[in-house]
Amino acid sequence: MTHRDKVAIVTGAGQGIGLEICRQLAEQGAKVILNDLDAKLATHGADKISKGGKQCIPVVGDSSRPETINRLVTAAADEFGRLDIVIANAGITLFGDFFDYQPEAFSRVMEVNLAGTFFLAQAAAKQMKKQNSGGSLLFMSSVTGHQAHKDLAAYAMSKAAIEMLAKNLVIELSQFKINVNTIAPGATLTERTTNEPDYESIWSKLTPMGRPSHVSDIASAALFLVSDAAKQITGQTLVIDGGWSSISPNP
Repeated sequence: MTHRDKVAIVTGAGQGIGLEICRQLAEQGAKVILNDLDAKLATHGADKISKGGKQCIPVVGDSSRPETINRLVTAAADEFGRLDIVIANAGITLFGDFFDYQPEAFSRVMEVNLAGTFFLAQAAAKQMKKQNSGGSLLFMSSVTGHQAHKDLAAYAMSKAAIEMLAKNLVIELSQFKINVNTIAPGATLTERTTNEPDYESIWSKLTPMGRPSHVSDIASAALFLVSDAAKQITGQTLVIDGGWSSISPNP
């Protein structure tokens, strides 16, 4: 499996899963556009990946905004001449009790998780259609789109909707040789989760495989689904959670 000379956009990639996806893509020869809302994270991540002759450029901005989406797709076309892979990794989690959840929080979750994914897919697919050489889209869901989790009703709703979007786009995009899939990670060790008290020990006990996922576990699956080896896979969701959703012990 190789991604040599492929051009990829990854959103929300300044750290965590997104950064590891960018790193692995660049290691395999892809030309990567790394997006993050945080300018420092985006620049530092792209600089770190670019060492050793790899190609990774930062594009700073809110990936739920049309202007940022347009800049991402334009950067791919202008800097590298094409667009082959888009991974809509950016997302936001806003916990809250259902009875007290505020409209502002609900709107922001839907804006980032749903609108950002939808309109990035739309803009990327237009570019891929114009190129007439196919492409791959990958969305980021969550196990909470499959199993209920307290205080995450809005977030879970958004993630389940992303999976349905991938299914529906099979109708729209297959004729242009664009495949579209979704990954649903479970508990994963990232910069955010490792700061939570006892996160690793708790999820090691709850996960049948004996540990939470590492970002490399998620990234390796992502790279397969956007590779030429997976072109016949489309409209699917791959759950990566060490077996947690099969037995669903309460966290």
